[in-house]
Amino acid sequence: MSTITITNLRKIYGPIAAVDDFTLEIPGASVFGLLGPNGAGKTTTFKCLLGLARPTSGAILYDGQPLVPGTLERIAYVPERSVLYDWMTVAEHIEMNRRAYTRFSPARALELLTTFRIDPRRRVRVLSKGMKTAVMIAIAFARNADILILDEPTSGLDPVNQRHVLSLMINEAAKGNSVIFSSHQIGQVERAAEQIAVMDSGRLVLQGLVDDLKGDRKIVEGVFPDVQFALDGISNDPHVARVDRTERIVRLLVTADADAIAARLSAAGAMGVRTVDLNLEDIFLYAVSPATATTDIVIKETSS
Repeated sequence: MSTITITNLRKIYGPIAAVDDFTLEIPGASVFGLLGPNGAGKTTTFKCLLGLARPTSGAILYDGQPLVPGTLERIAYVPERSVLYDWMTVAEHIEMNRRAYTRFSPARALELLTTFRIDPRRRVRVLSKGMKTAVMIAIAFARNADILILDEPTSGLDPVNQRHVLSLMINEAAKGNSVIFSSHQIGQVERAAEQIAVMDSGRLVLQGLVDDLKGDRKIVEGVFPDVQFALDGISNDPHVARVDRTERIVRLLVTADADAIAARLSAAGAMGVRTVDLNLEDIFLYAVSPATATTDIVIKETSS
């Protein structure tokens, strides 16, 4: 197991803090999802983890030790953009990695390429974006690394190969290895990750176990017949953590008593009232945005 500890990490580019006072502990033997909007600092954080970018300040430790050249043997990385050489064949990339990394398994790489239906004799220049991503994934998982850092690893892949990648990540964690990945496809993060962290503007805004973040929270929503409607005090209920209103639609984030609050919403005149479980997309949107609606937003602090 390899635990990664990030403490007060900052990375400044000119006047911009790409990563700002970022502190996080990533446990070993797990799949960890790093979420955030474009420009949140995810890729910069990954580059700092790999030594590809020098932190302005802060510390990064692997099992309590700083990053040294020998540590990189234990880490495999898949960047968002292809770093493959267009003039080389896939097989030549496999041979290059065999020479570079002592743990690398050419047989494992070829096995994964078969799963992705990629002929290793093909030159990189003729591969699609998704196929290039699949080649990088095959090479990374053939490294037999303790830690895999994957930046948008399913980008460009078809749904079948996306599912293959998620299975690979889960299997790696089951073997005791650590997988850290970013993705804009939140459903995939919810399917694969045990824990998540959410970044926004270079800062950590939320972290925890996915199930714990959901907790007992639910969404109660309904539609009113007219744009002018009153919630009859529902927004003041101690179990209503947030109210989003957009024209005739209201969405309530509730921490308890969802059925009772739904009944009150119906009594206030709402139609089609329903209660739905909070999903990871809801959690993400509430974390990075003060509002998911455009008008009349109320966000309340709760003790639960």
